[in-house]
Amino acid sequence: MGVAGCGKSSLGQRCASALGVPLLEGDDFHSPQSVTKMRSGVPLDDGDRATWLEQLAGQLQHHRETGCVLTCSALRQRYRDRLRLAVPDLRFVFLRLTEAEARARVAARPEHVFPVSLVSSQFEALEDPSAEPGVLRLDATASLDSLQAEVVRWVHADAPAAAEEGAP
Repeated sequence: MGVAGCGKSSLGQRCASALGVPLLEGDDFHSPQSVTKMRSGVPLDDGDRATWLEQLAGQLQHHRETGCVLTCSALRQRYRDRLRLAVPDLRFVFLRLTEAEARARVAARPEHVFPVSLVSSQFEALEDPSAEPGVLRLDATASLDSLQAEVVRWVHADAPAAAEEGAP
């Protein structure tokens, strides 16, 4: 989870492959109306995200037995809490980076639905999840190899709380 450009999709693909579970790309579940809004440079609001979060929660429940990796901004605590209702032991990897870094990364992918003009709205909405249980906080500017290794170690750890304490 994290703002646009933090690397959710890239890391999610690698982690899903390494863990042998399906990848669910959260962006694939946005309504056509929400995609149009984003392409037009209009930030989504809680109403836009409500149905989207319900679909994501349903997907998490559907994959509960086998597990999955879901890429999702989950910017506000209430969004994460809604997903936790579907899967109470759900864990989040928070990929953090600066607004300038996010702008540069989003600008480098012009084909994506999300324009640079919306990056600041993501930082305005972001509620840092670091103090919440089941959250691994990582520096999104680290290499994908090191991020993947850290996530896989954390997922496989016998004592997730110990992994959380050691998180960067």
